[in-house]
This record gives sequence, C-alpha cells and structure tokens, in this order.
Amino acid sequence: MEVFPFEKRIKHYTSNQKILLVGEGDFSFALCLARAFGFARNMVATSLDSSESLVKYSKAMSNVRELKDRGCIVLHEVDVHGMSQHPSLSYIRFDRIIYNFPHAGYLRGPSSSEQDPIQIWLHQDLVKGFLKNAREMLTGIGEIHVTHKTTFPFNQWKIVKLAGEVGLYLVHEENFSRWDYPGYENKRGAGLCDQTFPVGKCSTFKFARSSFHIGDLIRIYGQDSRINGLQMHDCKI
Repeated sequence: MEVFPFEKRIKHYTSNQKILLVGEGDFSFALCLARAFGFARNMVATSLDSSESLVKYSKAMSNVRELKDRGCIVLHEVDVHGMSQHPSLSYIRFDRIIYNFPHAGYLRGPSSSEQDPIQIWLHQDLVKGFLKNAREMLTGIGEIHVTHKTTFPFNQWKIVKLAGEVGLYLVHEENFSRWDYPGYENKRGAGLCDQTFPVGKCSTFKFARSSFHIGDLIRIYGQDSRINGLQMHDCKI
C-alpha cells in the first residue's frame, strides 16, 4: 500500500488504499473518490465498454479526462471474469475492489424479467466470476465491495452465498446511499444508458479472504490506523 501524507477519506475509502473499480458506467463514482482524495494516483478504474462506446454517456469522456489528469489509470474492455489475468492488472494487488450494481444485461431485451430464474442465474454467474477473480487480486488486508439491491427479486442472487463458494467471507453489510458520494450517477448499461435507475433499498457487501479480518479489529479497537502499535498494512492475516 502506497502511503500518502494527510490521508483523506470518503465513507469506506481512503487516499492510502490501492483501489480498483470495475464495471464503471460514466466513471462518475471513480471521479467522486478522486475528487475527495484530491488525486487518483492510487486508483485504477475500468469498464466493460470500449472507449469509443462511452459516447452513450454524456459526461463519460470528460470524467475520464479528469481522472487521467488526477493520475488514475483508466482501462476499457475489461471483463471481470478474466481481470485477474489482464496484462495491466495481473501484477497489482488491491486494498479495495469495488463493483457497484453488477448486472449481466437482459436475456430477452426489454421484455426480460428480473424474476426469470435464467436471468437470475446469469446475474449470479457474473457476480461469482467477478468474486473469484477479485479474490486473487487482494492484498492481505484487502476487501471486495459489492453494492447491490436487497429487495426482491435482487435478493435472490444470494451474493453472500456466492462469495462463500469462492472462499470469501462477509465482513460487513452497510446500507448504501448515493448521496454519500457527491457527483455519482448510477447509469444503465443498455437501453437508455444516460439515465439513472432507481436503486431503492441497497447495501454495500464487504468481503475478505479471512473470516477474522482487519476490519473486525478496527471495529473492536476503534478507527485509529494503528492497533496496539501495529500499522494496519503490516498485519498478516
């Protein structure tokens, strides 16, 4: 973990963490973090879209330019099912890997139903493949954060169970509010892409490789980055 002076924080994220964001739409979530930190040299932001297709989002190109100006590495056409082998990512280990509102796309186009068992399976396959890859990209104290709707039928994805199947443990679940991230606009991946969608009740699920994680120690001993004189990034879990 590269340590910068005067650590800055926004919710679960700090300027001293190495952060990977995947599945970005218009890159507004990544930019929100970068603005909070004052720079983005600690961040890699990726999308499944090609750079050319970003025109479907009105602010994507300007967001990407600002991210790069702030030092962020921006990658396009990154498939979460193979990202651990991506030539620009395979050698990096991250303290936080973030995937907001994963969605596999619609099986039958506009007529698709989120309650369709096959549609749910497609979403589960996407999330499980992501978690499997992300697990291999964590530092010893790293966490994977998935923000996801918790009402029916989205709760049928059972992402905590999926995480357990690839050797991950739920560290914490916390209610998510878009208003905690100024400038963030959740976007659709298809159809009316430049429109936001209602998120309703949703949570950020935090997963780690160890069942007793550094996050548990922080909750026990407080938010100080030192625990009994031991720096967090020196802990071996």
